[in-house]
Amino acid sequence: MNHDLVIFDNDGVLVDSEPISNRLLAEYLTGLGFPITVEDSYRELMGRASHAVRELVAERFGATLPADFPQAFHDRVFAAFATELTPVPGAAELLKELGRRGVPYCLASSAGHDWIRAALDLTGLRGLLPEERIFSAQDVGVGKPAPDLFQHAARTLGVAPARCLVIEDSPMGVLAARAAGMDVYGYTALTPAERLTEAGATGLIGGLAEVLELLDA
Repeated sequence: MNHDLVIFDNDGVLVDSEPISNRLLAEYLTGLGFPITVEDSYRELMGRASHAVRELVAERFGATLPADFPQAFHDRVFAAFATELTPVPGAAELLKELGRRGVPYCLASSAGHDWIRAALDLTGLRGLLPEERIFSAQDVGVGKPAPDLFQHAARTLGVAPARCLVIEDSPMGVLAARAAGMDVYGYTALTPAERLTEAGATGLIGGLAEVLELLDA
């Protein structure tokens, strides 16, 4: 095995939250008078920290979001999560198999800790990701595409970046992993393969079961 640590993004890789959050974000911003489509949200905001929404509104519309936007948006998303959120197919099985094999793994997400834990609780994955394996952009003060989050996770777990395998579904995440000096495979369930390749993905996967094949290669 060429890797000593597997680092998973959360939204869109372990939990199937991206369709929910991108739909609600487009609806909310449009309702505030800043019309964007779900496709816009996927293309420009997926995989980025919340400040990117403010930047988009400022650049495209020359406006400022309401001060309560982050909390109001989170409340809407969490309410939808309660009835709609599911794990990505194969996520639980993969984490259990990695544990059985003794392969270290962790989660590194641009989302905040409350968001991450709510998603893991609702999908039943929390028990497979102990606290010491959950890393958020809140821990380093900057989100993807900066490499800081991935570097922090690897450093905390004592693994050299070159020995890390990252699984990401957004170009921003791919850019962050590559900047951190890590191999990164793009998960193509929601993002066109060419966008992940253009961002520098080492390779592509279409399902989480393929992660085991990468480790066995």
